[in-house]
Amino acid sequence: MTITGEIDVLGTQVRGEEEILTPEAVRFIAALHEEFGDRRLELLIRRRQRRAALASGETLDFPTATAAVRADPTWRVAPPPPDLTDRRVEITGPIDRKMTVNALNSGAQVWMADFEDAATPSWENMITGQLNLRDALDRRIDFVSDQGKRYRIGEQIPTIMVRPRGWHLPEYHIRVDSRPVSASLVDFGLYFFHCARRQLERGSGPYFYLPKLESAAEAELWNDVFCFAQDQLGIPRGTIRATVLIETITAAFEMEEILYALRDHSAGLNAGRWDYIFSVIKTIGGCPKFVLPERSEVTMTVPFMRAYTELLVRTCHRRGAHAIGGMAAFIPNRRDPEVTARALEQVRQDKRREAADGFDGSWVAHPDLVPVCREVFDEVLGDRPHQIHRQREDVSVGAADLLAIDFTPVKVTEEGLRRNISVAIRYLESWLRGQGAVALDNQMEDTATAEIARAQVWQWFHRGVRLTDGRLITRRLVERLAYAEVDRLIAQCPDRGAPPRRYADARALFLEIALGMPMVEFLTLPAYQRYFS
Repeated sequence: MTITGEIDVLGTQVRGEEEILTPEAVRFIAALHEEFGDRRLELLIRRRQRRAALASGETLDFPTATAAVRADPTWRVAPPPPDLTDRRVEITGPIDRKMTVNALNSGAQVWMADFEDAATPSWENMITGQLNLRDALDRRIDFVSDQGKRYRIGEQIPTIMVRPRGWHLPEYHIRVDSRPVSASLVDFGLYFFHCARRQLERGSGPYFYLPKLESAAEAELWNDVFCFAQDQLGIPRGTIRATVLIETITAAFEMEEILYALRDHSAGLNAGRWDYIFSVIKTIGGCPKFVLPERSEVTMTVPFMRAYTELLVRTCHRRGAHAIGGMAAFIPNRRDPEVTARALEQVRQDKRREAADGFDGSWVAHPDLVPVCREVFDEVLGDRPHQIHRQREDVSVGAADLLAIDFTPVKVTEEGLRRNISVAIRYLESWLRGQGAVALDNQMEDTATAEIARAQVWQWFHRGVRLTDGRLITRRLVERLAYAEVDRLIAQCPDRGAPPRRYADARALFLEIALGMPMVEFLTLPAYQRYFS
């Protein structure tokens, strides 16, 4: 690899970094940056230009320039490798050592190791996460906790897929000619460099989940990254497989084009429903027609969400690809069996809807949900690994269906406003302390949760929404509730013996991203630059 720029690694020393940040691995990252860094920045500019055009009145629709791709019935994605054929239960979660072992012992078919929404992007988290994945493949991940509990992985482990950070995030701790490298290329590159051959030696391969894509052009960039990386390390093209999360409304209009761009490396699409709701607000939520009610009212059965998921299944199966359903985030409550029983039944009904719609598998956030999800998909799939044969030709979704947001009545209670403020502040406080996946109110929450919460508050405030009691949602009201929430949380903190909390920082960050203009694109951008760069 020929590198022309000067490479700087600026992060503070992290345990085991010498095993991950080898000179060869860093040069590989730099090569990816020099080849694709400018193109990534151009695509980010195109994102902002498109969002500005939509804010000025342009209407979302299926692109006419790629109509031939959608109309051609002959093309298919590459067939799945053996260990990605049956994906009926996938568990997702952080890449710290304990959670890695728990996920690998969960009994799921697939584990998505998450460097993105479930991980605070601190330098230590990112490097130790890479070390944990390498150690897991080398079966060296056993450890004993501070409380004396031993964690070790069993003989059979799930297929591993890695979700790198999105195209929007930089990695300030690796620079080429003083320019930060894409966080996506860092996460992908380090894992691919260290683990691709390890995976191949155990009969698997380097598999990925691709987050936050907004267009087929961004999928084409990933495809070119895959080809370049495979060529550089002498690995056959097509070895990499990637599932794209359809979690932006613009990507929903280009599902077929995204599959086509990645067709030699594609492993299907996933319904990233929480980020999808956030994307609707961020992309077209400036229009009064597209104001959303409380999160609890935006279920998967409201018209625009139903259209999105049914189109996803039809699109995937038409092209021979897996369609993977959304997250079940409930955490069983050991102290309240009744709460657990009710929640598990809700999870069961959600998975039954997905399986009946034709999804080939689905996500869970906790090992105790694996049997529930498996039971539901076993009932539908039986001995078959998937249901790609169900073409869903009965589904017909147009642009108006994907945009049928005004069919969901806007209802916002004071309790709903308080809940969004509380969840966002509590999550951000944990995020600032380095914890990206947080148990809140019997749910495993990640960055997508905070994004929905703050985006809804932003939209209600800037669109002049009134509460059900008639009060206008004003800056003063939001600030008063935020200060009251932090006072309540601080009062509940133990006086001593606990790590210092960061509620004041979390409140300041929340108020900035929930009330400011223009809307902050991703909360992780200012938060990462301010607290972890």
